[in-house]
Amino acid sequence: MQLTLGSNGNLQSNNKSNQLPENIIVFSHLRWDFVFQRPQHLLTRLAKTFNIYYIEEPIFDAADQEYYTFTKRDKNLWVMVPHLPAGLSHEDHISTLKAMFNRYMENKQAYNYTFWYYTPMALEFSDDQSPALTIYDCMDELSLFDFAPPQLKALEKQLMAKADVVFTGGQSLYEAKKHQHNNIYPFPSSIDRKHFLQAREYKTCPPDQINTTQPKLGFYGVLDERFDAELIRGIADARPDWQIILIGPIVKIDPATLPHNKNIHYLGPKSYQELPSYMATWDIALIPFMLNDSTRFISPTKTPEYLAAGLPVISTAIRDVVSPYGKNNLVHIAATAEEFVAAAEQELSNTAKEGWQIKVDTFLASNSWDKTCENMTKLMEKAADKKMYMPIAQ
Repeated sequence: MQLTLGSNGNLQSNNKSNQLPENIIVFSHLRWDFVFQRPQHLLTRLAKTFNIYYIEEPIFDAADQEYYTFTKRDKNLWVMVPHLPAGLSHEDHISTLKAMFNRYMENKQAYNYTFWYYTPMALEFSDDQSPALTIYDCMDELSLFDFAPPQLKALEKQLMAKADVVFTGGQSLYEAKKHQHNNIYPFPSSIDRKHFLQAREYKTCPPDQINTTQPKLGFYGVLDERFDAELIRGIADARPDWQIILIGPIVKIDPATLPHNKNIHYLGPKSYQELPSYMATWDIALIPFMLNDSTRFISPTKTPEYLAAGLPVISTAIRDVVSPYGKNNLVHIAATAEEFVAAAEQELSNTAKEGWQIKVDTFLASNSWDKTCENMTKLMEKAADKKMYMPIAQ
């Protein structure tokens, strides 16, 4: 089945190929309702054509017998959560998940299913199955994140051997992985440009965000081991009259270690729909990530989103931000609090941003999740066609 962009900007099916299964089972390490990011952008679009079953990691709250819960999140999209008893050993945990999944797949036709992996760890319970197509959307180098399971690298090697096509979440991750598969393609962060353009139209400040004429510098995302808290502290110390807005959940780090200057405001998580209204009164957007193993291959989705909102952006030297955004003079690249402050002062005194905004909008015009989804689908079709006509080994 082939997807194209219709005249109304929505994905449409041309029904030129029947090679793709009508169902996609997605194995993810991310909760669907945690942060709206790459999986949600892609899968809500794919759900216009396919049935999507998104399997999260288990919750250990079953009183006795393990079970799945199914929750509909969108048309043709269900979130499946395994509920297991607490206190299981790793071996029992995996054997229980395997038994659950095999029961779920009973009496289902394998040729009607694509398996789409975000985490290689899911191979531990899904490797008995033989889907029609296997996709690995490698959005991050998970083995470099804090608390990564020790078996993750070995399982990723197995997944690379099983996958019919591999996508990576950015160019630098592609460069690191391209020798591991013969059908691998980079798909950096895309954008729902129409959604973030709304930030240019909103005039009012949300009630829980400070409403002031003082400069506002903002960040949204997960505050975890990638977030440079000391960089934020340095900016806040240097300019106490600047207000720093931080939106997002705090994960895997102790909240007590974060700076608590009077001009730093932690607003907690906000929904994807709410983000443009918060960004509307910011003066500058920040990407304050540390340069460490966990950020070596990331491609922050927020980069094009900030730009679409009309905000100047200052970022540390994340490789997939430096190229293409820094090299095209769309984003400031800085290393220290002093450099962030200098770049911010330059932007705050800039009264002629029209040329920059035109350049940004031109650059973003060819970048969309719809096009990414369309191009991924074409590659899936090619992989399915190739698999169908491969000779059977004797």
